[in-house]
Amino acid sequence: MTPTLIVILILCYFLMLLFISHYTGKNDSNADFFRAGRQSPWYLVAFGMIGASLSGVTFISVPGWVGGSQFSYLQVVLGYFAGYLVIAYILLPIYYSMNLTSIYEYLENRFGKVSYRTGAFFFFISRVLGASFRLFLVTIVLQQFVFDAWNVPFEITVCLSILLIWIYTNKGGIKTIVWTDTLQTFFMLLAVGLSIYYINRELGWSFTEFLKSEELTTYNKVLFTDNFYSKSHFLKSFIGGMFITICMTGLDQEMMQKNLSCRNLKEAQKNMITFSLVLILVNFFFLLLGALLFIYAKKANISLPTIDGTAKADLLFPEIAINSGLETTVAITFVLGLIAAAYSSADSSLTSLTTSFCLDFLNINKKPERTRKSVRKKTHLGMGLLLITVVVGFKHVLDKNVIDGLLTVATYTYGPLLGLFTFGIFTQHKIKDHYSWITALSSVALTLLIANIPTEHLGGYQVGYELLPINGIITFFGLWLIRTRPKDKQQTMASKIMKS
Repeated sequence: MTPTLIVILILCYFLMLLFISHYTGKNDSNADFFRAGRQSPWYLVAFGMIGASLSGVTFISVPGWVGGSQFSYLQVVLGYFAGYLVIAYILLPIYYSMNLTSIYEYLENRFGKVSYRTGAFFFFISRVLGASFRLFLVTIVLQQFVFDAWNVPFEITVCLSILLIWIYTNKGGIKTIVWTDTLQTFFMLLAVGLSIYYINRELGWSFTEFLKSEELTTYNKVLFTDNFYSKSHFLKSFIGGMFITICMTGLDQEMMQKNLSCRNLKEAQKNMITFSLVLILVNFFFLLLGALLFIYAKKANISLPTIDGTAKADLLFPEIAINSGLETTVAITFVLGLIAAAYSSADSSLTSLTTSFCLDFLNINKKPERTRKSVRKKTHLGMGLLLITVVVGFKHVLDKNVIDGLLTVATYTYGPLLGLFTFGIFTQHKIKDHYSWITALSSVALTLLIANIPTEHLGGYQVGYELLPINGIITFFGLWLIRTRPKDKQQTMASKIMKS
């Protein structure tokens, strides 16, 4: 597949997004941009969230994960499901009962303005880094397989990608994204399905024969329970996955903004449960694709692609889809899936960052009505420039599997949010609000120290994604130290939710 054909596909796809944006962004109002008027159909939100949750990281990096870690990622995915249940039946009822637009407004109501800003700050850092991780991976692929052939610098590729996203989200915001995510999810799943079909056909297998093959047994181990000290032990992966979901979805403005655009709590819960079940199946197929890619690469003598002399398993999928001589259909659907992956996460990240910054830091709702739209548009542009800066910076510092890097960063940045929300929901205590930011930063510092303890000092124990709940526990304990006694005996928010 030639770079020219890939660019034509990108332009056609972008025109489809512009068409959707035109009809969903007619009002160009802050109400639609932030909450879609709370009229989003739950089933569209559920389907679109699959693409947003997968993004370019899952689309490319999860298949690459299989070569070194087999199907161990599925342990994390099972933990995700437990986390989604917590979100559906504890967090969503709180958000809807308080009629929130930014979920961090809960912290202001519960503790005070400093805690509110602290929570919003950690989301802001988390989302900037997370969105940049995802966009970086997809941009690197476009760079290697398209723009390098035209001698276009990586920095220009990044600028063009974010400019396109800014254009079609500038008016409709979350109202546009609910619909574009649906299109993007479809193309991502189509790419995976057709890739599995055509690679199996090239190997002379049916799908059933592939599942029964000896070659698959080299990669399909799911449960790792023999060595608790290992980073990939089931219990550590499951617990880590559960808390990653609670934090990266339930305490994340980007993901909750879509849920809060549903008509009511019941529909938002339907969306969450349906989405979580489908997500397990979809991730399983991504892992099957990963195994199939490594099997095919071995049989066809295809080496892992390299960047600056370093082999990158993340690039095996695009290498096989575009350059291995498979059906042109595989290359076309891969490119469409890749573009969808690039946009499905970055567009909602750009919108959620704009929403959070406008509401949580600029207090846009307290500004004169005539200036609110202008403030939102300037902020939207500023968030785009920030993402460009961070993505370009990643090119010079990132050296690991991207999904592993993304989940590692989450353990540090989402821990304080986990501690703040858990303390607020499950205790009656107020805190000395002006100390909350010190508590949060101290928790991150202590977690970083724990993560860097040499394994030999821990008897060979490898610290993994359980760092996230550890970070949350440290924050919780720190808040306990700065607590004040409640003035009444009101029930905790959690007990109220459980009883209702």
